[in-house]
Amino acid sequence: MLPVKQFVNFVEQNTLFTPDSKILAAVSGGMDSVLMAHLLKQAGYTFGIAHCNFQLRGDEALRDQSFCNDLANQLRVPFHTTRFDTRNYAAENKISIQMAARELRYQWFGTISQQSDYQVIALAHHQNDTIETILLNLTRGTGIAGLHGILPQNGALVRPLMFLNRQEIETAVAQNKLDYVEDSSNASAKYARNKIRLEVIPKLKELNPALEKTFENNLKHFRDLEILLENQITALSGTIIKPGPDGNYLLLDEVRQLNPMRLLLFKLLQPYGFNETAVDDLISALDKHPGRVFESAAYLLILDRDRLILEKRKNSGHEAVLIAEKTHEVHYGNYKMTVLHDDSPLIIKDNPLAVSVDADLLKFPLTLRAWQEGDHFYPLGMKGRKKLSDFFINQKIALNQKEEVPVLVNGNGEVMWVGGYRPDERYKVSNNTKKVIIFELYKLR
Repeated sequence: MLPVKQFVNFVEQNTLFTPDSKILAAVSGGMDSVLMAHLLKQAGYTFGIAHCNFQLRGDEALRDQSFCNDLANQLRVPFHTTRFDTRNYAAENKISIQMAARELRYQWFGTISQQSDYQVIALAHHQNDTIETILLNLTRGTGIAGLHGILPQNGALVRPLMFLNRQEIETAVAQNKLDYVEDSSNASAKYARNKIRLEVIPKLKELNPALEKTFENNLKHFRDLEILLENQITALSGTIIKPGPDGNYLLLDEVRQLNPMRLLLFKLLQPYGFNETAVDDLISALDKHPGRVFESAAYLLILDRDRLILEKRKNSGHEAVLIAEKTHEVHYGNYKMTVLHDDSPLIIKDNPLAVSVDADLLKFPLTLRAWQEGDHFYPLGMKGRKKLSDFFINQKIALNQKEEVPVLVNGNGEVMWVGGYRPDERYKVSNNTKKVIIFELYKLR
């Protein structure tokens, strides 16, 4: 017998979905997701199966895809599948294979959900996955939020198997003779999560055979502590962060009384975009450097003599300008920009106000605008991807100058050129370039 009653009880207790919900079940073909699909079917829920082929395991990946198709037919539910060029995506975005697979998977789940009107996406994580996540977070460094493990629900993502541990899943699958496929990469200890599952957790279970139950109890304590801390921060924020004519502020005398200062100050400033490094720098500067300014993407934090002033960053005030394919000249803020089309692969050198790009890579209309939170690019001559906010710091561009820097953006949303400073590696002229477009800025005043 499948644990259908416990499954439904867990779903209802955690309000994961209702009998009327339309559910997209992410199924790899492995033991966990196969059990989840059978439980959804036996419990009478309406669902479809989604399977990703990341093209990383050759024939084995094709076998998994075929198995999941057969499973969907067996259960008489819709089947959605796709293939990703995961290695190419990882290389283009300078990220790991694991991160690439994660990004591709969740982007596609979102697309399928919109197209087919699924309300929730069901993932087959279980209690042991939470233990692995916590141990992984601890090895990399984490706060209390990293100790609550994988939550049963996070927005549209739901995890209805979180009431089971790995041993219970194995028992249910064996007793009900459910077919599934084995992913050979799960047996490799070269990945950090696999190493924890295969080597670390067995050692911990030697010390405590009831490890899953112990972690389950610990998680309840950690989640309660997190709620307690968040409630304290909410109450504290209402008294210590005060409204002022130029923005909110915190009195330094009250900041110095915070205990523990680092934790509470970080939690107070985190909603404004400040990270732990910025808070550490701020604490070091409290009694030494009045006038110092700290930055996040959306706010400035000014260390005054008796207070910390939170000031929302001011936009440049310049409206973004669209550049059509036949455009020859545009005006933006204090700049005029000319656009020259050239059939020869001419490269502009020694002029930071001009750039040559490969015309075949452009998607019109282009946009000339101020930088925005989250902007990033691949600076020519530098390794990897860089946030514009970090690039500005490295270039020692003054606060009041950042908003004036014109940023040229391709029609696909990619930053092509930080005007006056650095073009993007992806758009440079190469030996294969057939047509060139030259953009040149002229300062008007």
